[in-house]
Amino acid sequence: MAVQLWLESLRAAKKTCILQDGIRKVHYLFADGKEMVEEYDHKTQELLVRKWRQKSALGAHAEWQIEVGETPAPVVAVLQNDFLKENSSNQQSTSWVCFVQPVFMRKDTKTAFQWRIRNLPYPKDVYSVSVDKTERCCIVRTTNKKYYKKFCIPDLDRCHLELNESALSFAHGNNTLIITYQKPKEILSVEEELQKELKSLKANSEGDVECKTQ
Repeated sequence: MAVQLWLESLRAAKKTCILQDGIRKVHYLFADGKEMVEEYDHKTQELLVRKWRQKSALGAHAEWQIEVGETPAPVVAVLQNDFLKENSSNQQSTSWVCFVQPVFMRKDTKTAFQWRIRNLPYPKDVYSVSVDKTERCCIVRTTNKKYYKKFCIPDLDRCHLELNESALSFAHGNNTLIITYQKPKEILSVEEELQKELKSLKANSEGDVECKTQ
């Protein structure tokens, strides 16, 4: 069963961990060379970050790909002309309106996968969120055709679990669309077993150490 295979691969991975500023960071090195890093709140065990990378065909490390958490913003943000539009509502003067791009990120809870899309100012009845079982993804649409987004749930893909429309819901407030997908029992079980595994690891508060696992 794919769920059990994924759990076994987590258990078999070589792990190193550190505890720093209340954050428990765990690095996984899998047998196929892929790397995964997870960051947890040490008190609540809430997952804050999950990212992946793997080596190229020439052996060089690729960039980290963020799965959970927010992609770091560039140090210097350059305002492009494409995001500026002349405001001609006032004929006596010319002003400029800056349009901010929507920001998509995943931030889970203990019982649900959750995504936040900031900078979406439209009212809630403009949005629809649905499941496409053929493409194994979720789709966000707006009736005014101002926004469209497709995204998958890697956790379900890794465990070969079907998408369930009834598990999906959304809310809107403060210009942010919040999409929630209730975790199936198989995922909750894997996460529970993984937490037991991680609790047995001894983390160094000063640097990386190899965490001995059974």
